[in-house]
Amino acid sequence: MSDQAAPGAAPDASRPASAARGPAVPEPAEAETRTYPGPERVTEDAMAPFPAAALAAALGEAAPWPAAGRALPAFWHWLHFHEPAAAETIGRDGHLATGGFIPAPGLPRRMWAGSDVDFVAPLTLGRPARRRSRVLSLVHKKGRSGPMALITVEHRIEGAASDGWRHALTERQNLVFLEDRVPGAPGRPPAAAPADETRARRWCMDPPLLFRYSALTWNGHRIHYDADYCREIEGYPGLVVHGPLLATLLLHLAAEHRPDRHRDGFVGAFSFRAEAPVFAGERFETCLREQDDGLMLWVRGSDGRLAMRATLI
Repeated sequence: MSDQAAPGAAPDASRPASAARGPAVPEPAEAETRTYPGPERVTEDAMAPFPAAALAAALGEAAPWPAAGRALPAFWHWLHFHEPAAAETIGRDGHLATGGFIPAPGLPRRMWAGSDVDFVAPLTLGRPARRRSRVLSLVHKKGRSGPMALITVEHRIEGAASDGWRHALTERQNLVFLEDRVPGAPGRPPAAAPADETRARRWCMDPPLLFRYSALTWNGHRIHYDADYCREIEGYPGLVVHGPLLATLLLHLAAEHRPDRHRDGFVGAFSFRAEAPVFAGERFETCLREQDDGLMLWVRGSDGRLAMRATLI
């Protein structure tokens, strides 16, 4: 098991285990599903290499960084396909307000609960690509902590080829919407993370890195840069590390473990689920172990809690 800290990371912000947990991702119970026949949204991107090079630098990767003609690393597609948004279209949380492409679920708090991604072919930096997005379903549920809504969005990404567009990947993104937290209300205790990994890496994300990742991915969610909003509205003790960044770090670990299979041009299936938040200044670990059909991966918080679980086939 390796024991590396991310280059340029902030020192550990020591906090009690109970404070580091924050509210865990809720578990749904009774459900009422409605298929949402929303329109398809198509976004094209020139796939400029700068965002990938900037993320590689931010994560402490050694040069040479990604450049034109190279394959985009797996799950780095969130660096692309951004659209401008007028100030009046932004919601309370810093995201684009619901009621447009994302239907309004009637609940104010959102989180990215996880994704299922099928990687079919690599995207090439410097070669145009397009993303075709549509909302698949809106599900209203009664969870243990109250009403909740789940929205599934499908993103199909295609790269330009000599004969048209070539399918590169499909992602089904799961968003959860919740009521505002009641001050002082206890959250669901997170589960303990496994301790049987065969490979691990330590990380610690500081606020500047979270800001850079937010900028590169065009993610305006205030939980990643507005500490007052985190504490007063969302009930978190500090800035939250992005779920897709944690997923990216898991794939980074997989690439270190199996460079012949999981570096540029990875083809396969990756699924991840957020279980509990990780916070800026907290030392955490990305972990993996082999299983019969691929890799099991997870993120373990400083107090041993399970923050994210994933599989890679």
